[in-house]
Amino acid sequence: MDDQSPVMGVVHLLRAVTVEFDLLGAEFAARHGLHPTDVRALIHLLDAARSGTRATPGWLGEQLRLNSAGTTALVDRLERLGLVRRSRDTVDRRRVLLEVEEKATELGWAFFGPVIGEMVAAAEGFEAGELETVRRFLVSVLESAGRARSL
Repeated sequence: MDDQSPVMGVVHLLRAVTVEFDLLGAEFAARHGLHPTDVRALIHLLDAARSGTRATPGWLGEQLRLNSAGTTALVDRLERLGLVRRSRDTVDRRRVLLEVEEKATELGWAFFGPVIGEMVAAAEGFEAGELETVRRFLVSVLESAGRARSL
């Protein structure tokens, strides 16, 4: 594969963006006394809420590839910090659901809000068709990464 090709240039840019977001996440975690896995857990829980997915500890453990004990320790830590709460599922009272507390959302917006604002402003400079192309590309990349994780 030609490392100088336009396609590889895009791959290298995507990797650079990933590294920058990873560094931002690590800085956020350090400022708030969190582990990077805590930040990933909060992101998964926020995404679950946005998509209507009922997040349980088992579901979260699968997303993060943690065993039951590790997931329990993670949820205990986030609950102690006031970032996540456990609640009983109203459909199945035996099941525990996880929800992100408003405090976590506020901390996230305070830190990541300016970056999100700049990304939105950058995206608004593109036409709808261009944004759809970017969206399709990112969905494809995300699916590829998911397949690679499953190997």
